[in-house]
Order: sequence, then structure tokens, then C-alpha cells
Amino acid sequence: MCGIVGYIGNREAFPILVKGLKRLEYRGYDSAGVALISEGNNLNVYKTKGKVADLEAYCADKDITGSVGIAHTRWATHGEPSSVNAHPHYSESKNLAIIHNGIIENYADLKKKLQENGVVFRSDTDTEVLVQLVEYIQNKKEVDLLTAVQVALHQVIGAYAVALLDKNNPRQIIAARKQSPLVVGIGENEFFLGSDASPIVEYTDKVVYLEDGNIAVMAPGEELKVVDVFNEKQNAEVKKVNLNLGQIEKGGYPHFMLKEIFEQPECLKTCMLGRINSEGSHVTLSAVLDYRKQLISAKRIIIVACGTSWHAGLIGKQMIENLCRIPVEVEYASEFRYRNPVVGTGDVVIAISQSGETADTLAAVKLAKEKGAFIYGICNAVGSSIPRATDTGSYIHVGPEIGVASTKAFTGQVTVLTMLALALGNVMGTVSHDDYISIVKGLQAIPDKIREVLKLNERIADLSRTFTYARNFLYLGRGFSYPVALEGALKLKEISYIHAEGYPAAEMKHGPIALIDSDMPVVVIATHNDLYEKVLSNIQEIKARKGRVIALVSKGDDTISKLADEVIELPDTLECLEPLIATIPLQLMAYHVAVCKGKDVDQPRNLAKSVTVE
Repeated sequence: MCGIVGYIGNREAFPILVKGLKRLEYRGYDSAGVALISEGNNLNVYKTKGKVADLEAYCADKDITGSVGIAHTRWATHGEPSSVNAHPHYSESKNLAIIHNGIIENYADLKKKLQENGVVFRSDTDTEVLVQLVEYIQNKKEVDLLTAVQVALHQVIGAYAVALLDKNNPRQIIAARKQSPLVVGIGENEFFLGSDASPIVEYTDKVVYLEDGNIAVMAPGEELKVVDVFNEKQNAEVKKVNLNLGQIEKGGYPHFMLKEIFEQPECLKTCMLGRINSEGSHVTLSAVLDYRKQLISAKRIIIVACGTSWHAGLIGKQMIENLCRIPVEVEYASEFRYRNPVVGTGDVVIAISQSGETADTLAAVKLAKEKGAFIYGICNAVGSSIPRATDTGSYIHVGPEIGVASTKAFTGQVTVLTMLALALGNVMGTVSHDDYISIVKGLQAIPDKIREVLKLNERIADLSRTFTYARNFLYLGRGFSYPVALEGALKLKEISYIHAEGYPAAEMKHGPIALIDSDMPVVVIATHNDLYEKVLSNIQEIKARKGRVIALVSKGDDTISKLADEVIELPDTLECLEPLIATIPLQLMAYHVAVCKGKDVDQPRNLAKSVTVE
């Protein structure tokens, strides 16, 4: 959540900062601001509640000169969304300015001590406490900004990515991170700063991903300096970022979410590239080759994830148990980390996160690692924190996902989990050769089958218009389709703000059936599989209570088609691969309902793309 951008060099900073903030809008925010050291060496802070466009308008008549600046989009934690609580924050003297992602857990104690020493605060935020603390140390100990930051961070408990400017040292930016991502871009006599690489790639492909505990000192004409809070020099490995501007632009689509839904066929081909041979007869994952012993000797597997990634984990559980015969548990990372879990040597923990920065999942990884578990990461963002904290893993390689509501990351995660189950099951000999080949070939065919489903976009858009009135939705599925029902319900409530719940279809009679009436749309995943007759009975129960049924059925189905109010036909595939196809129309339906209701699809209220705080 939140976005950080910084620039120091010889160009005008303001246009770079604003463009960078727009690149980070997908992360979710409620206010925006910028701090600039002007040509006259004034430290100017401008900020406002609302969007980056509101910030631009606010700055239209302001002094925005200068080649040094930091900027921020805030998602409120401490203090309501307002221009006062927006970042950047001045120190009391207005000589320093700070931007911050994360949470300072002990801010109240620090604030009380500073107030007792006469420091006056302007905002309700934890962030202002940090900049006031830095200035207090600077003045009391008569030290430079770097030293003051190091001393201050010794006292801070929490997660942070921060950047600071000092009016008295105008050719320097200092940035630090702990459990919240920061990337430094290196140009010719200039440096760029970002929460991720998206604000940077237009200007340079050379980046340094700061590690936990790193403090970076950026000054034009000097090499990047990276130290820790003890002033020990740290390794600053320069990497080449593999991201192009075309991937982070809308490409003619009205929203990033729709673009990303339509990208899924190509994304999944890329995800499988080099992992499934051209004949469709073999899956190779380097992690399984390199860590075969640890994986095949697992006494159990624990999947930790949050939100959409947790739903992908539920599908992965069924795939791994079916093909590998290893027991699998799926845990919410946020609960796992706080309940003193029984985990240790012999366990494999699979951590799933699109951003690779999800705070709860990262904390769960660290806890499991401390207890001796072997950690396997499944992430999208190369170089992010979770891949660096795990023993091995697989990237999903679906490209940057800008829309807050995850689409292609979900199908990418399910695809990687399927390949992992296949590769591990084949090594262990727990999957028959015929089943192995059948699933591999079926997986290869999924991109083309998704293209078929995407041709239904206009029809789904028309169908969606008739359901914008609804205040509640129910989603039902069984077996592999139950997690799809959960994911479909999540997509709808995330972006349309309609209450929706997903259930195993058989559980409907144990409570949710009480909700069904003529105003309750019920989405049922009812493809032809071993549980078809059971789901058919559920639909009959819904219709007997005048519920409105939207059914996802296999192509050619002529039984449920006569019962349901609306039918969406899906191409046939193996039951275990149905989630990759069935989720597409649910993504489209959520999208079109939200558009019809006039909602901000890419940046839904109260949500953030990368949840880097608890």
C-alpha cells in the first residue's frame, strides 16, 4: 500500500515525481503529496486529500522548481484521510521532510516523550513522529541527517520505507527500509526512488533492491552509499530490471483490470514457457530439481497466503494432495503467525503473494523458517522480499498487475501450483503416466480455452447490467470449483461493493438457503464432472425458492440450461483445470457490474494493491 517516489539529479523533479505517483496509483491511496527543494533552496511541501490529479491542480500556482524531491500516495492508517495527515510531513522547524510507508508501532510512546521535550505536532500520524524524532536527535546531538536517522531507527519498532530531505543539505536524499519495499534506480549522475520499479523503468533499467535494515544515501555525482543503522557498509547489488512501459500502460482498454483479464492467455503461456516442453509431455521446475530431497521428504505442506492468493492455495491443496499424496493445510498468513503453529523440520511451507511484500505472509515465512521448515515461495514480483526470504520457489511471470483486484496473478498462481504438483508427483511416482500426460496437455490447452471464454465478454456485459440492482450475491461450487466461488464473490465485493459470499454448494442447506428469494442472484459453477448431479440438485433447491440462477455450465449442457435464468457455457477441460477457465467469466461479471454502478474499478475504496502492514 502507499507509494513512494523520489528523484535527485539535474532534471526538473516535479514532472518525474508526479508521473511516478501515477504509475503507483494501482497500490491504492486516499491522498497525495510532494516535497521539493526549490532553486532558491526552500523546502516546499504540497499535499492534498484525493487523487494525484488533485495534487497537480493544487500545485498549478505553486513554486515547483527544483531537481530534488520526494513524493507519496497515502493509504490512511493513523489519522483520517486529509491534507494535514497526507505525506510528506515537515519536522517542527520545516528543515526536514519525510515520506513513509508502513506503521511505527511504538509511535505513541515516542510522541509522548517528544511532546514532553516541547515538540509540537501538526498531524495525527505515526509518520510525523519519526521526522520529529530525527530532527530532535539532529539538534540535541549535533549530528548530520544520516547519523540522526540511524539513531532514530534504533528506537523505532515497526515496519517502514522512508525517504527524507534536509533543507540544509539540499543535494541528498536518505532512504531506509524495514519490511516495506524500496527500489533505487541508478542513472547518469542521478538517482530515482520507488516503492517498486514502475516509476523508474522509463529512466533507467539499473536498480538496487534495498534489503531490510538498509539505509541508502543518494547524492548526484557520487556512488550510491548503502549502510545499516550501525553505519556498517552493506552490499548494493545492481540488477537489471525486466519491465517495459507497455506493460504498465492501459493499451487502449478503459481500465487496467479489463486489460489484465484479457492478458491472461498470453500471461499463462509465458508462465508455462520453459517449464512445459513443446510436446506437452513433461513439466520441469528448477526448484523441484534443485531441492528434490527436501520436497519429496515433506511430511506435510502448509500453504500460507492472504485474499486471492489464499483461494489459489485452496486449489493448490487439492492438486498436491491428488497428485502427490502429501497432506496439505491452507492457512491465512495473518492467523498462522499469531497462533503458535506446530511447524518445524520436515514441513514444507509454500508462501503465495502477488507482490512478494505482503506483510502477514512475509512474517509467516520468517516464523516458519525460524522453526526449521523449508520455504517455497510463489510470487510475481521479481526481487521482492518474499522470494529473497525463501529457500526456493517459482515466479509466476504474468507481468505487473496494476488493477487492485487481482485477476491474472490468480490464474498464474494456480498454474504454477498445478505445475508444482505435476513435477513433484512425477518425481515421487504418485501420479500415473497417463494422468500426468493428460493434465500436462490439458494445461497447455488452457490459454486457447480462455480465449474462447473471453469472446463472451459482450454477452457477460449485457447480463451484468441486469444485476446491478442486487445488494447480495451467493456463489456456489464444489470440489475444485468451491475456491472459484470464493474468488468470484471476492472480486464482486472488492470492486462493486455488493455483498457477496462463496460457499461449497452442499453447505447451502446448512444456512445460506435462508437468504434465497427472488432478489438473490446465485452464481453456480455447474460444469460436467463427478459432482454434476449433486450441483443440479442444489440448483433445483434454489429455483424452488424463486432464486435467480446464473449457471456456468459445460458447452452443450441441456439440463441446467432449462433451469437457470442465465447460462454461460465454458469449453470442456479436465476437472482439476476448470478453475483456470471458470474464474474468467466471474472476473468479467464483477468488472462489468462495477462499471455499470460507476465504481472506480482499478482503485476500489479502502483497498491497496500491496498490503505491507498488518
